[in-house]
Formats: sequence, C-alpha cells, structure tokens
Amino acid sequence: MTILYELYDNLYVNLTNRCPCACTFCLRQAKDEMGHSGSLWLEREPSVEEVKKEFEKFDMGKYKEVVFCGFGEPTERLEELLEIADFVKEKFALPIRVNTSGLSDLIHNKDTAPLFQGHVDIVSISLNTPDPEEYCRLTRNRFGEGSFDALLRFAENVKKYVSQVVLTTVKTTITEEQEEQCRELCGRLGVSYRIRPWE
Repeated sequence: MTILYELYDNLYVNLTNRCPCACTFCLRQAKDEMGHSGSLWLEREPSVEEVKKEFEKFDMGKYKEVVFCGFGEPTERLEELLEIADFVKEKFALPIRVNTSGLSDLIHNKDTAPLFQGHVDIVSISLNTPDPEEYCRLTRNRFGEGSFDALLRFAENVKKYVSQVVLTTVKTTITEEQEEQCRELCGRLGVSYRIRPWE
C-alpha cells in the first residue's frame, strides 16, 4: 500500500479512502496515483504505528511540509491524523498541512476546529465555487444542503487555532468573476484565497 508519497518537495500522508464527497472533478475518478506514487487506493486503513514506521523509508530532511492528503478525506480519521502530526512535529520538526473538504464538523457531528490547535500549521480547504447550490452539485457530498455553510463556518473557526487557513479553487473550472467572488468571500472570512492549477 502507498501510505506516504512524494509530491512538490513535500511528503504526503494517505490515511484513508473514505470521503463524504464524490466530486465531479476528483482525480481519483480518472487515475489511481499522483506523480509516481503508485496506487493510492488502500487495501485497508493503516494503523498509526504503520504510518509512523513508513517515515523511516524517507529522507525527511528534504521536505518542506508533511501534508495529509491522499485518495480520501483525511479528517475522516481525525484522531489518528493528530497523533501522527504530533509524531512528525516532535521527530522531524516539519510544518503540518491538512488538505480537506472542510466538512470535518459534519463528519464528526461536533465543532472540530479547536482540535487542530498545536497539531496543524496550515489548513487548506477546497472551496470550489462561491455558490452553495453549485457546491452541492460539484461535490455531490452526502450532507447536501447546508454543507457549504458548514465549510465556511469551519474555515472561520479553524483560523483561531492554526497559523494559516487557505481556501482554494481550481484554475479554469470557474469564471474570473466567480474567482473574484471567492476572493471577496475569503476576505470577509479573514482567510487566504489560492487558485491552484488543474492537475
């Protein structure tokens, strides 16, 4: 199983294939790997100890960040994510980023933002669009109506507990006018906005 993989000078952690979304543009619908990672489809979810052991196979001095992002939503395994993040910080002193749908509160049915404090440095949330209805159509998430507002609430809350929160859209998937609406939305929330390239 590919538990850790290299991409963009970072080391990525593939914790789960579970996800509350079935996004129309998701990479896993068209391929089974990122870069030269090997298949990111897990046979089973690795234990915390298995993940820690995997780090021994890599030269940790060459990475800028450790990023929780694989072929699933990393906050589906939030407790394990935080334990592994602490291990990485203590042993390798690297920043921790979580790439997420921002639906952690709905997944766990509670306010999860405070749990990130001291464990995670950057939270990157897939905003995808400034429109709530379009968001549901694009992400086809299991929570439906209210999920867009939950994402925004999480973004606003988690900024109190981590040093950087970024909301992202994918270049060429929305109009320049919509990108400007996203930029304004992020400004109101007090978080950063990034347009990332299409993979």
